[in-house]
Amino acid sequence: MRKFFCFFLFTKRRILPWLIFGNICLAALQFTDPLLFGKVIGLLAAGADFSAITGWIGIWALVGLAGIGASMVIAWRADRLAHRIRLEAMARFYDHALSLPPAFHNETDSGRLMKIMITGADAMFNLVLSFLRNHLATFIAAVVLLPLSLLLNWRLALVLIGLIALFCALTWAVIRRTEGGQTRAQFWHVALAGTAQDALANVTLVQSYTGVGAERARFDQIAAEVIRHQFPVLTWWAVANVLTRAASTIAVITIVTLGSLMRLAGTAEIGDIVSFIGLALLLIGRLDGAMGFVAQLSTEKPNLAAYFAVFDAPNLVPEAAQAPALRPGPGEVVFDAVAFAYRADVPVLHGVSFVARPGSRVALVGATGAGKSTSMALLQRLWDPDQGAIRIDGQDIKGVSLGSLRAAIGVVFQDSPVLNRSVRDNLRLGKPDASDAELFAALRLAQAEAFVRAMPDGLATIVGERGGNLSGGQRQRLAIARAALKNPPILVLDEATSALDAATEVEVAAGLAALMQGRTSFTIAHRLSTVRAADEILVFDRGRIVERGGFAELLARDGQFAALVRAQLPG
Repeated sequence: MRKFFCFFLFTKRRILPWLIFGNICLAALQFTDPLLFGKVIGLLAAGADFSAITGWIGIWALVGLAGIGASMVIAWRADRLAHRIRLEAMARFYDHALSLPPAFHNETDSGRLMKIMITGADAMFNLVLSFLRNHLATFIAAVVLLPLSLLLNWRLALVLIGLIALFCALTWAVIRRTEGGQTRAQFWHVALAGTAQDALANVTLVQSYTGVGAERARFDQIAAEVIRHQFPVLTWWAVANVLTRAASTIAVITIVTLGSLMRLAGTAEIGDIVSFIGLALLLIGRLDGAMGFVAQLSTEKPNLAAYFAVFDAPNLVPEAAQAPALRPGPGEVVFDAVAFAYRADVPVLHGVSFVARPGSRVALVGATGAGKSTSMALLQRLWDPDQGAIRIDGQDIKGVSLGSLRAAIGVVFQDSPVLNRSVRDNLRLGKPDASDAELFAALRLAQAEAFVRAMPDGLATIVGERGGNLSGGQRQRLAIARAALKNPPILVLDEATSALDAATEVEVAAGLAALMQGRTSFTIAHRLSTVRAADEILVFDRGRIVERGGFAELLARDGQFAALVRAQLPG
């Protein structure tokens, strides 16, 4: 909660003082209203003439109109401020989540992140709006103006202050009683959203394995946990709400009774009694709403905690302040005794060293889990080595900005991920300002121009979620075009053709060959027939490079690479 207020106060420090000042004025006007009412009643009881009474009624009317005007201005400014804070909170979360390393996203599903972002931003919106528009004036009146009532009649004021103190103690007790339960309920709320998103994102898998019933049962089970933890919290707040309404009646009866006794003793005027009844009804009514705000604050606290916890997630690839951009160069890549482990007790790479000359084609082969993909992930700084260094054109990649590093590396993945947007938008990930002519040039290089022009809307065609409107070969060729448009000096092909049939592979291979021209390229491959043209083949085994050389050279050596080739290409 402290982080939320720091975020709010810092980002909106210019407009906030004006809203506070407006609420102070509003509190003063609202506090004055029952006093003027009591004054008018007191004059009537004393038998004052009409002219004296109308003057006070005129002042009372002006105060009322001023209060209405102040309320309108506060609501107008608070509404706009709350909407800005909500959008800013979502933008900051979105930007930060996109920058977090794969280790974080591997452990946090996207449905949970979406739930945290939306509920956190909505919590900020609701709290800011209701506090500034409805409740800040109440707190100002209770803390600053209520003690001033002692100057009017200290006996009645003490009764009123005592009732308010009792009200606040009750609210605090309910908060303490329900805080843990609300946190547990919110955990299951987030789990419910994550489960639903996971199943909906993989609906074909669920339907293919007749898992709809099981997923519904899982959803119902989590929903039952939400109810189990949420309902006791709601019960406590319902009890508090009833007691709060009873406090209003008790306050009025107490003030009328004590005021009557004081009137008979000559220590209070009728106007004083009426004023304090008005103050009691005003403050307790406002505090009733304030209790709802406090309940809302308690409810939203887990949402805000989850929101800011994402910002506290450690960044395993920190970027140095004012890090320089990677200087353009021919594209030489050097791994110097690189060691890495995802977990300290499970090393993945052991002293990996090699030099990829500018424009050369390097293939990384070996069994699954041998360290090939991890090496290329380190090249992109998705993680940092535990030991050793990686240099591009003589520059340690840890000392340059992440944006410039990743701009220098193009990647074609095995599963060809695409966004559920148009073909144009997917291609422009590589170059946001690319013209349509540039897009078609890249598509032509990737052997993809024909099928894109044949689409109903051409470049504007929506590819569907996970590229569902495209074949595997079409997605792969779009990925090649995207990398070509980026025009990086270094290229990583991560099993770029392993999921394709033979005919499609031939088409895609032609695009890849054109893409690799003049670039330092790394090909991760299990299908060894695709690495014949490599300038150097690095054979990985258990995190080490055990062999290196050309295709024919390694076959002649009759070592581990030759054994892999014989296993795949018998005879």
